[in-house]
Amino acid sequence: MTADKKESKFVSVVVYLHNSGRNIESFFDKVLEMFQENFEKYEIICVNDASTDDSVERLKEYFGDSGRDGGCMINIIHMSYFQGLEASMNAGRDMAIGDFVYEFDDINPDYPKELIREVYDRLLSGYDIVSAGCKGKIKWTSRMFYLFYNMTSNSRNRIGQETFRILSRRAINRVMSMGQYIPYRKAIYMNCGLKTDTVYYESIGGTGRHKSKTDRSERTSLAIDSFIYFTNVLERISLVISGAFLLFTLGVAVYIVGSIFSASKPVEGWLSTMGFLSLGFFGVFSLLTIILKYLSVMLGLIFKHQRYLIEGVEKLSK
Repeated sequence: MTADKKESKFVSVVVYLHNSGRNIESFFDKVLEMFQENFEKYEIICVNDASTDDSVERLKEYFGDSGRDGGCMINIIHMSYFQGLEASMNAGRDMAIGDFVYEFDDINPDYPKELIREVYDRLLSGYDIVSAGCKGKIKWTSRMFYLFYNMTSNSRNRIGQETFRILSRRAINRVMSMGQYIPYRKAIYMNCGLKTDTVYYESIGGTGRHKSKTDRSERTSLAIDSFIYFTNVLERISLVISGAFLLFTLGVAVYIVGSIFSASKPVEGWLSTMGFLSLGFFGVFSLLTIILKYLSVMLGLIFKHQRYLIEGVEKLSK
C-alpha cells in the first residue's frame, strides 16, 4: 500500500504487558508492519503491569533500533504494582488520544496480520466496536463462564473469547459516561448500546501466553465479580430458593390444617417446628433477595471511582 493510500485517522495502539518478554519481538514485528503500511499517524502505548521478567528491557531494546518505530509516539505506562488486565488497560485507554483505539489484551500473534486492518474496515462499515475472536479450542472453564454469563446477562450482545479489538472515539466516550471505573471492559462494551461485531479467525500458531498463578487468580476473581456486576444470577438463585421455601411452607400449612381433621396425629411438636423453620428460611432468603437488589444499585455508584495507580509514564520516542 502506497503512502497516499494510507488512512489519515490517528490511531492509538494499547498493549498489555505482564511478563510478556518472549512475545514482544514477534508481536511488534507483525503489528508495526501493518500500522506503518496502513496509517499515516499512530501511537503505541504499552502498559507494564509490574512485570518481573525482562519485558521492559526487551521493549526498549526493540525500539532502540533506528527507524523501527516508524516515527510514531511510543509511551510506557508503569503500573505501581500488579493490578490486573482490566485496570491496566483502562489506564492505557484513558491515555490514548487517537480517533480509534486498538486494545491488545494478549500479545500472542496467532492471527494473520491482515486481520488488524480487517477489523478497522469492519468498524468503518457501521460499527463502533469490533473484536477479533479465535475459533480455536477454548478451555472448559472459560466456555462455562461465557455460557452462564450470556444466559444471565440482560445484554442483547453475547461475549466470548477475544484476542484484540478496536473502538471508535464515540464508543470510548460512551463507556466513560457510563462510569469512569470499568471493571470488565468486554461486558461494558457489549452493554453500551452501540453496534458491535466480532471477526473470527483460525489460529495460525503463535508462542502462547504463559499464565502465572497471579494471572489465573486475577481472571477467576474477575469472573466472579462480573457475575455480580453485570448479571442478576445471585438474585435469581435467591429468588428460586425463596420460592422453594414458600412452597414448602404452604405445604406444611396444608398438612397442619389436614392433621387437625385427621384421626392420625403427627409427632408432638413436629408440625410447629417444621412450620417455623420453613417460614424462617423463606423470610431469610426473601430478605437476601432484597439486599442483593439494593447492593446492585450501590455497585452502580462504585463505577464512578477510578481504580488504578500509575507509577509513571516513560517516552521511548518523541
